[in-house]
Amino acid sequence: MKHCPLTFRIRTRVLVGDSIPRQMALICFLSLVMLMSVLGNLLVMVAVCKDRQLRKIKTNYFIVSLAFADLLVSVLVMPFGTIELVYENWIYGETFCLVRTSLDVLLTTASILHLCCIALDRYYAICCKPLVYRNKMTPLRVALMIGGCWVIPTFISFLPIMQGWNTIGIHENIEKKRNMSSSNSTSCVFMVNKPYALTCSLVAFYIPLVLMVLAYQRIYITARAHALQISMLQRAGGAGASTPGTSGAGTGVGVGAASDSADHQRNHRMRTETKAAKTLCIIMGCFCLCWAPFFVTNVVDPFIDYTVPEQLWTACLWLGYINSMLNPILYAFLNKSFRRAFLIILCCGRKRYSRPSIMAPSTATTVTQINGSTHVLNGCSSASKLLLWFCNTRPVPV
Repeated sequence: MKHCPLTFRIRTRVLVGDSIPRQMALICFLSLVMLMSVLGNLLVMVAVCKDRQLRKIKTNYFIVSLAFADLLVSVLVMPFGTIELVYENWIYGETFCLVRTSLDVLLTTASILHLCCIALDRYYAICCKPLVYRNKMTPLRVALMIGGCWVIPTFISFLPIMQGWNTIGIHENIEKKRNMSSSNSTSCVFMVNKPYALTCSLVAFYIPLVLMVLAYQRIYITARAHALQISMLQRAGGAGASTPGTSGAGTGVGVGAASDSADHQRNHRMRTETKAAKTLCIIMGCFCLCWAPFFVTNVVDPFIDYTVPEQLWTACLWLGYINSMLNPILYAFLNKSFRRAFLIILCCGRKRYSRPSIMAPSTATTVTQINGSTHVLNGCSSASKLLLWFCNTRPVPV
């Protein structure tokens, strides 16, 4: 069967065979994706609600709204798709088929627009002066941007889909697709015409993609320039400190120390640039990897008489859904402040998450470095230990 952009577009019997092991593997995989997406996005939302420091950062409001959108994708969209894949049948009727499709377009587009807003927020924070950032990203403007992330998708989801604008001129193709099925099972058939496919893809993917690429490109260039300036200032300071040497031996030691310091600074700058490049590449790489296949296929299919294989549609769509699972990892789990808040939550309160004390009794604890300071985790759950391992904070048992 076919769906509109960001919705199922599959004939389930093509994907799921009669093999029970294959069905069980499919159920386990899709359930794991949904579970990780729900838990990860819930954890992000709870962390910001409970941590005052996180609430002071404007970017985190975008991240919370993003987590809410991804959570709704995991709860309202993925389960029905999973049921349809497993049972090879749509049992909820035509009206709910349109509602589910509209929700799918709305929520996944909202998620992508939030990623674009986060990129713009970081651009203003890093590439502009602090006063410019405060003037640009006022609380009112942040609220308007978040509201836009939810309102704009309605114009390409519920409004055109419920009115049937997406099917204008392709009714013969829809009937042909329905008649191709030899099965008596019902399916949620939803095809889109060329204008809708182009408009939806532009709003939901291509325009945000261009803005994100431009923003992150400027961020990387600015970060690289700042690292170079810091390195030059440190090198100049090191050279000035080594100048007053009076003896030959002292001068030799000063020159050697300055040379070592310059090498260290150069290596540190290279590591900083490499880390920044890797982070930006990971963010953009995951976004493009998850959504580009779907939107490229979505634009091409109406121009080739809807002949894209159903298996390809299925793979592209669920690859996009996986982005809702990855977003908490990319935008929160890799952030030190969020990791600290996660550990507080997983350790059931601040009393079990504290700095080490020399007066405390000797007990089996776990020590970790977060934000440059040492913390002791007492009585934490296994989930917190897994989080420490996942975030590479290197816990050391004492």
